[in-house]
Amino acid sequence: MVKVVRASQADLEAAVDALRDGELVAFPTETVYGLGANASNPVAVRKVFELKDRPASHPVIVHIDQQKYLKRWVTELTPEAEKLADAFWPGPLTLVLPRAESVLDVVTGGQDSVAIRIPSHPMARQLLDAFGGGIAAPSANRFGRLSATRAEHVQDEFGDAVKVILDGGECQVGLESTIVSCLDGSVRLLRPGSITLGQLRATVGEVLIGADSTSPRVPGSSAAHYSPGTPLTIVPGGELDALAESLSEGGQRIAVLAQRLPLKTYQYVTWVNAGKRAEAFGHDLYANLRTLDKAGCARILVQEVPGDERWDAIRDRLARAAAGAAADSGRYAALGTGVLP
Repeated sequence: MVKVVRASQADLEAAVDALRDGELVAFPTETVYGLGANASNPVAVRKVFELKDRPASHPVIVHIDQQKYLKRWVTELTPEAEKLADAFWPGPLTLVLPRAESVLDVVTGGQDSVAIRIPSHPMARQLLDAFGGGIAAPSANRFGRLSATRAEHVQDEFGDAVKVILDGGECQVGLESTIVSCLDGSVRLLRPGSITLGQLRATVGEVLIGADSTSPRVPGSSAAHYSPGTPLTIVPGGELDALAESLSEGGQRIAVLAQRLPLKTYQYVTWVNAGKRAEAFGHDLYANLRTLDKAGCARILVQEVPGDERWDAIRDRLARAAAGAAADSGRYAALGTGVLP
């Protein structure tokens, strides 16, 4: 069970002072750690983009602590959006809604919509309540790389470049929030998360899936994202052992992230059994990939996950990780990234 930690008064005051001074603060949410700035300070928000090397066209999520403050950020809350907010806030749901006039372009990527959520992590709520405003916060990692689910991951990414890192322990969910747009009379799932499509439809009825030509840009929507530095390939479970063994011949180290134990011991294979439970697999995904990324291996092989909706968010993150993993120009270049047929 994940231990939830609350901030000390001194840590909280330091974080609030940093935000008010236009500095950056990393803080835990139930999904992943966020790299936060005062959402009403354009200079501070630009620091987030600069530190992450994030393209200016990518919007960031504004975190608030209560629904009554929505009117500061949005012009309309449709009946469907209200139902979703009532059902899943505080929690791992981001709603994309029509922006208020005062919302900064740097926050929205210049769009007419804004992404909003109310996190449930006690430390995030402490911070938001004490700060008294919106915090713009994408995930606390370099753009396109693995999200941080522990404070030490943030430290590894940014060192002393972040003024304050609030340590709330491991994130409870471990995957980014479900993103749903409620624009132009429709409800559309734009990024899967721990709140499933079935749960959304049970709340509001019809939910469209995926972006169309009129959909807003949202965080995590790039084809290549959430990637380790090591080339990553998704492999059917039945081919995992044979491929790991053949690729490791000659002493080259290979990493494997699987849902089971290996059939035998392989001398040059680092094998992580993440189990068959979607919740646990998702919770540990980024931490496991970070561990394997540091193992000095030539490639990471990831067992293909099941096709049911409990695994939708994991499948999405792995597909983007495979697309974005570093190209391999060595002996395994022909294998490529992506998914083996």
